[in-house]
Amino acid sequence: MAADSTRPRPRSGAEIREAFLAFYERQGHRRMASASLVPDDPTVLLTIAGMLPFKPVFLGQAPPPAPRATSSQKCIRTNDIENVGRTARHHTFFEMLGNFSFGDYFKEEAIAWAWELTTEVFGLDPANLVVSVFREDDEAAALWRDAVGVDPKRIIRMDEADNFWASGPTGPCGPCSEIYYDFHPERGDDGIDLEDDSRFIEFYNLVFMQYNRDAAGTLTPLARRSIDTGMGLERMAQILQQVPNNYETDLIYPLVEAAAALAGVDYRALDARAQTSLKVIGDHSRAITQLIADGVTASNLGRGYVLRRLLRRVVRHGRLLGIDRPFLAVMGEAAIELMAPAHPQLPERREVILAELVREEARFLDTLERGEKLLAEVLAARPERISGDAAFELYDTYGFPLELTAEIAEEHGLTVDLDGFEAAMERQRQRAKAAAVSIDLTLQGAIEQVAGALEPTDFRGYEALDQPACVLALVVNGEPATAAAAGDAVQIVLDSTPFYGESGGQVGDRGVLLAGEGAAGVGGGLIVAIEAVSRNRSVFVHSGRIERGRLAVGDVVQARVDRSCRRRAQAHHTATHLLQAALKQVVDEGVSQAGSLVDFDRLRFDVHCPRALTPAELERIEDLVNGWIAEAHPLEVAEMALERARAAGAVAMFGEKYGEVVRVVDVPGVSMELCGGTHVANTAEIGLFRIVAETGVAAGIRRIEAVAGPALLPYLRERDRVVRELADRFKAQPGEILERVALQGEELRATLKELAAARGALAAAKASALAERAEALGSHRLLVERLDGVDGAGLQEAAQRLQQQLGEGAAVVLGGLPDPADLGKVILVAAFGPAVVASGAKAGAFIGGIAKLCGGGGGGRPQLAQAGGRDGAALDGALAEARRLLTAQLGGG
Repeated sequence: MAADSTRPRPRSGAEIREAFLAFYERQGHRRMASASLVPDDPTVLLTIAGMLPFKPVFLGQAPPPAPRATSSQKCIRTNDIENVGRTARHHTFFEMLGNFSFGDYFKEEAIAWAWELTTEVFGLDPANLVVSVFREDDEAAALWRDAVGVDPKRIIRMDEADNFWASGPTGPCGPCSEIYYDFHPERGDDGIDLEDDSRFIEFYNLVFMQYNRDAAGTLTPLARRSIDTGMGLERMAQILQQVPNNYETDLIYPLVEAAAALAGVDYRALDARAQTSLKVIGDHSRAITQLIADGVTASNLGRGYVLRRLLRRVVRHGRLLGIDRPFLAVMGEAAIELMAPAHPQLPERREVILAELVREEARFLDTLERGEKLLAEVLAARPERISGDAAFELYDTYGFPLELTAEIAEEHGLTVDLDGFEAAMERQRQRAKAAAVSIDLTLQGAIEQVAGALEPTDFRGYEALDQPACVLALVVNGEPATAAAAGDAVQIVLDSTPFYGESGGQVGDRGVLLAGEGAAGVGGGLIVAIEAVSRNRSVFVHSGRIERGRLAVGDVVQARVDRSCRRRAQAHHTATHLLQAALKQVVDEGVSQAGSLVDFDRLRFDVHCPRALTPAELERIEDLVNGWIAEAHPLEVAEMALERARAAGAVAMFGEKYGEVVRVVDVPGVSMELCGGTHVANTAEIGLFRIVAETGVAAGIRRIEAVAGPALLPYLRERDRVVRELADRFKAQPGEILERVALQGEELRATLKELAAARGALAAAKASALAERAEALGSHRLLVERLDGVDGAGLQEAAQRLQQQLGEGAAVVLGGLPDPADLGKVILVAAFGPAVVASGAKAGAFIGGIAKLCGGGGGGRPQLAQAGGRDGAALDGALAEARRLLTAQLGGG
């Protein structure tokens, strides 16, 4: 970046963020907090744009929070992940500063304010600014030229691909106008090319949402035109801090320095490749810290896969820099400290974040070891070169660096097919881009379309379980309809309902809709069995089947909730609150909920906890919950402002979205939570609580399953039936069952030991008979034979005995089917004497290659190794190949 005395003084990232938000507050915008990186939107995995939290508002499916809003929204994008660190401004995690108008102001104000902010607040010289407009947007071009005073030569018209925003093939859309910073205005205004990244950087995008596009492509002006803008915080920081790339701003560079200190290097003294690794670590450390803070845990699916991939890239680039010890927790601490002032939830989630980083790093280091073994197998097959697909599998599946694969291959006199690797990488990039970039505001099915056109359902199920309601909409067998008949599968929307719609972990109610004689409790009339109730944009959708009669839009029905199911769900939901309170007392006050299920027959509670709970802890938790039940605490339910509820100490379910007014469920002195679910009036109604299982379901997450209230009796009856049957089978009293089982276990172990000894003796006897078949190859002796009916341990023992019997120059290979009737399992063993190993033959590498001929693989030590296969029909051919290869290798000895 060329020096320029006219440039404004540098500003910190925090100052830039605050200056933007404060400016738009002065223009009447409401400041909004950043939404979670986990969006309340099924069409995208992660929050990828600043406007995403306002998508329902732009679609008209939700009321705007205010006519004007401004925010600094945290975002994640990984579709260009390979460019992170290589270019000046590609990131995974970034913050998008935005100002929004929901049918309020439009182009004139948006353009004027954007220019005022840019030139007066941030102090950028107009000589360094260029704007782009859509080629047909004469209105925007005129505003920039006449109202703002931009030189016409610096107003660039661009095509639809660059300057026309669309939510999808149909729906809201409109032209864009972007502001670019020109690092080299001395190059003149003729022939400006905004694609020149070395000269221009786009930092502010104004979207003028003014049309609706129908299926035929026709554009119709919107009645309420809106504004959606985005300014990249990191990009503006690069400009104002006068650094050559986003990574050297104060938003990221402290993390680059932290990584450099761990590697014992100086960022400024490194070559471009090593600097890229430090930039990747700095960028990804922000992303993984924020993702974990927002409740994402590493896995092989969805958001968890995104997190795992980023975590592993950090570790991989650390190893490239020579960091040979676990270091993710150190980077996590640095990221939390750096971002905490703007994101206070990070220090609140510190323990969860660091625990996830430590666990996932340890798991990946184990994975890397497996990758090294896989590479050893590839090399054992003696290829002419390492294929691009094999190198990419090592890289993508195991996180094995391409550079390391190439280095190891070179040691073996091989090369890597780099073109093939790049082709595999490009295929992955295209898959990612095809799946990740656009936000489709129109992705809807029949029920989504119906729900999108209706007002939120009036839920009355806290007070009543039986009430009249009017049918507002019907979907029959997946298609919108006006009427339905007996046998039809239906989804029904009522104007009001006593049925609880699935939410917050609690399942929806069951029950019936009745009309005519059915509602009066006599034969005839309408009966609709409601099997589930869900929510779609606050519209309750009743799913079921018409058992009798006909139903039409506009009909009045009697909505009747199954009281037994509701009682069970209420008992389990209140028990879940008591369980969380007990966990905080027994395990750690900092434990937090990771998910829950409140069903009619059971409850399930997932908790962030780095270890398994002990039996004593589970017993203590049970005692606490049952004690609170016995104390008969009356529940107090109230609605209040969110901030007031939090100030009172109410616990929020992490990841849940709350409005300004929340429902607080309080068990005085025990638990206070934000919750929209249904509950008992008094804890005594629960009756009894019993934990039935505690297991691990993901890294750092434990799952507790329990039964409470009316559902406990069927559970206890089933357990009692099992105990009685076991007592009958063992001819013992219930208290004697464990002793009888232990005794039979000891007898079984003794029998198995005797059986193993007998098999070993049989294998030894068979082996001794094979020794005389060994072939002399100079100073070596070779024995390759088939030995069926022997398990892996027996075959390995036989091979070792034969090698020792035949001497230090012996090479023994045995293969067989443990069960001769099962061709799907093959075992191969190689035992090489010291002289054979000294000649260059390695048992592990050799037997792994032979096993591939039987559809398997494996390996082990140079002296002794075992492998397996799945194709018994190929065993004889594999043994023949083993004999040929060893004869060729040892025959000259």
